[in-house]
Amino acid sequence: MKQSKFSKTHVVNILKEAEAGISMAELSRKCGFGKSAFYKGKAKYSDMDGSALKQLEEENRRLKQMHADLSLEHLALKDIV
Repeated sequence: MKQSKFSKTHVVNILKEAEAGISMAELSRKCGFGKSAFYKGKAKYSDMDGSALKQLEEENRRLKQMHADLSLEHLALKDIV
């Protein structure tokens, strides 16, 4: 899967600039993205602000850590049996 050129926080910041009144054409030139990328980002992240995005990323990190810990415990128990 292709990785995005822009991070989620960068997309949210671009959307905030668009809400502030900067035209999409000017943002496109400044940041180097096309119309479709702008509207896809807007559809995906328009309801998020920076703090909500950071909370989601932190929760995702915590869940990944829990999964890794449980996997290690499972392997250790499997070796014992």
